[in-house]
Amino acid sequence: MNTATVGLAAGMALGFAGFFGGFWAFLLVAVLGGVGLVVGLALQGSLDTGSFLRRQR
Repeated sequence: MNTATVGLAAGMALGFAGFFGGFWAFLLVAVLGGVGLVVGLALQGSLDTGSFLRRQR
């Protein structure tokens, strides 16, 4: 899947959540989608989590 298709699917999911569940469902889907994105990027290796965990000297 390309980026446009993933963006379309995410937008549709947020739209359905907002329409059928209201604002709080929309917000929950958006937050959980963001968490899933960060976890997916970390597992893929595109996100350097070590820089967040290391102390600045």
